[in-house]
Amino acid sequence: MTNGGPQVAVFDSQRRPITAGGFVKTGPVVFIDATEKAGLSKWRNVTGTPEKRVIIEAKGSGVCLLDYDNDGWLDIYLVNGSTPDALAGKAPSPHAALFHNNHDGTFTDVTARAGVANDRWGTGCVVGDYDNDGWPDLYVTNVGASRLYHNNRDGTFTDVAVRAGVALDEDSTHMAIDHTGATFGDYDGDGNLDLFVAGYIDLDLNIASLSGSKTAVYDFCQYRGVKVMCGPRGLQGAHDHLFHSNGDGTFTDVSKKLGVDGPNGYYGLDALFADVNNDGKPDLLVANDSTPNYLYINKGNGTFEDDSYERGFALNGDGREAANMGLAVGDYENNGHLSVVSTTFSDDYPILFRNDGKGAFTDVSYQAGIAESAIPFVKFGDGFLDYDNDGWKDLFIVNGHVYPQVDQHPEWGQSYAQRPLLYRNLGNGKFELVPAVEGTGLALVTVGRGAAFGDLFNDGKIDVVINSMDGVPLLLRNVNPDHHHWVEIKLIGGPKSPRDAVGASVYLTANQMRQREDVLSGGSYLSSNDMRVHFGLGGASDAGTAEIHWPSGSKETLKLPAVDRIYTITEGRGITGAMCDGKPCKPSH
Repeated sequence: MTNGGPQVAVFDSQRRPITAGGFVKTGPVVFIDATEKAGLSKWRNVTGTPEKRVIIEAKGSGVCLLDYDNDGWLDIYLVNGSTPDALAGKAPSPHAALFHNNHDGTFTDVTARAGVANDRWGTGCVVGDYDNDGWPDLYVTNVGASRLYHNNRDGTFTDVAVRAGVALDEDSTHMAIDHTGATFGDYDGDGNLDLFVAGYIDLDLNIASLSGSKTAVYDFCQYRGVKVMCGPRGLQGAHDHLFHSNGDGTFTDVSKKLGVDGPNGYYGLDALFADVNNDGKPDLLVANDSTPNYLYINKGNGTFEDDSYERGFALNGDGREAANMGLAVGDYENNGHLSVVSTTFSDDYPILFRNDGKGAFTDVSYQAGIAESAIPFVKFGDGFLDYDNDGWKDLFIVNGHVYPQVDQHPEWGQSYAQRPLLYRNLGNGKFELVPAVEGTGLALVTVGRGAAFGDLFNDGKIDVVINSMDGVPLLLRNVNPDHHHWVEIKLIGGPKSPRDAVGASVYLTANQMRQREDVLSGGSYLSSNDMRVHFGLGGASDAGTAEIHWPSGSKETLKLPAVDRIYTITEGRGITGAMCDGKPCKPSH
């Protein structure tokens, strides 16, 4: 997790590091902490030892939003880590958690019944209906063998990873691969979701003996002159994997054959299938820690071309690799182009890769106004979300340091637990930092890692769920006081598209603007967002016209009849459902 070199420490008026301070007394209240009220505070993330002696103890875990029971409300899946004692069988294993949405602002832990506890060292998760049965499945990445939880359509899941050929259980006696971000996408257009899994490091499983071991160099690294855990530099990088769906519930590893296996041994942290050059085929982005990023362009014939450098995605604008961690993808300029924000370590800025529309990127972080204020933070989960429903995508970044030792050195101007950052889109290519009002969600400090974005309360406002290192998760409920209108759309693909429509692009023309939203699987940091596309409409009361580009290649244009609704649109059949105020809409007379 390298950086751009130490920067000048920034403190607030009370001499707190800006990462855990800088709050204001009054201002707009955008998010409130709804964690306890929602019933999420009973669960905790447990990852490694408090000292964080080894890098896998510091990376944290992701969070997935999925409607696992198809009741129209998003449920929450939180990945957990583990400990050396648990791996050695000396302590109970920490468990992941699946929280069912009760439709009243509260959630119930249904992990045991659902069978998704994942008693391994978990890292990330991703959602996708890989068998096209209309029910979302869940892939969970681990240190060592990963899991593919098949949705049994009765509130339970079965781990079929070994049978499906995606377990990645290539552990030898002492070594395991640290698998990280994953993404589903139909790269060859056969209507079946394929699966890409990033690899981080090859790891010695004798974790308990790593610190101080004569054979390991884990105890000999320094950050600002203080001894800290090492990595990833100097450690063995792991390969990435692309699994092609065979259409029968099994997959074949085609990563080497297609040249997307991370041949350079970089440290993959996140990955996302997204169509960046607007040719209707999902390309593949991989965020690599302390090494250049990968951008694999889909050639449309079942193969990819590594265009990472040619298209300006490998390095930042200074020509330097960064400690890339999370990926946010979205059309923040409302020009139909998917741009990308990659989060990075402290002493470095988050990189806004602006897309020229043909899949070539330029680093515009400073011009856009997201660079300078974010430099002191260690940045992980991120997402584009229109928090105020004005029709322009804003940017949310979740933060938290990896070295607990920073709290012993206040002069550095850094803290272990950090506050999130929200940047409001000004509609002119620039963003402004939204002030963190005391006592609100933006003033919460946490050792943030994975984050997922979605409309958890079916009220048209995008909320944020954060998986915090060694703590309770955070549910930040969006209570922004705007009265803007909105629409959301759940897409159901036809026989030639993936059933969950992953890879679809929707263009909404309304309120004198044309917005783009894509159905994506994965992203942020080790996480997966609401797959319903969401559009803010500002003050407009006309819901506008949706132009849907389905993964099958077909296009459909539909006039949306009313605002403030969640529509279901089925490929070739038009609107097949609508929710109003969280319930099926009554027929209008």
